[in-house]
Amino acid sequence: MVQQRKVGNLLALAVLSVLVQRPMHPYEIATTLRAWGKDQDMEIKWGSFYTVVRNMDRHGLIAAVESVREGRRPERTVYRITDSGRAELVDWARELVSTPGPEQSRFRAGLSVLAALHPDEAVILLRQRLALLEDGIRAGRAALAEHLRTVPRLFLAESDYDLTVKEAEAAWIRALLAELTSGSYPGLDEWRAFHETGGRSTDPQEGSDTTR
Repeated sequence: MVQQRKVGNLLALAVLSVLVQRPMHPYEIATTLRAWGKDQDMEIKWGSFYTVVRNMDRHGLIAAVESVREGRRPERTVYRITDSGRAELVDWARELVSTPGPEQSRFRAGLSVLAALHPDEAVILLRQRLALLEDGIRAGRAALAEHLRTVPRLFLAESDYDLTVKEAEAAWIRALLAELTSGSYPGLDEWRAFHETGGRSTDPQEGSDTTR
């Protein structure tokens, strides 16, 4: 079950993953998150960064250690992770790893309105997506192999997962293209006729059925 958390923004999880290493001030936390590529692992809205940090402090997940000043720069507060913060980090990680949740994608949104396209155009666009996916997978696998020479696999699990998901997507697109190009896709004739005759469906659900 997905829990209601004191600070539910995934940015808070990213902050905890940094502060578990050592105390830092917010600017250093943000710099470390960018260096680690955490904004590629989860949605991070940098505009809410300081608000999230303040909320974490208010709820006792982190605590101020000291304030430091470097030259003429504004004074910065250094934060450490608290025992509650460590417990939250572990519990949140357990939930994310064990419990599937809604994960929407732009591609899923596009597929949900695939009937708006002529099937011939859909084939062209799917082939375009597949080519880009395959290029990205090849580059990603090469980069992962290079990183594995110096970085333990444990710290690259998210990259391996991402590539595996892309490979599964590419396989699914290949199968869909095979059905579309062979004419075996269910409802293909009706889908094509709808566009070629300029027909209009009076039933909103009928239009979506042609893509299933």
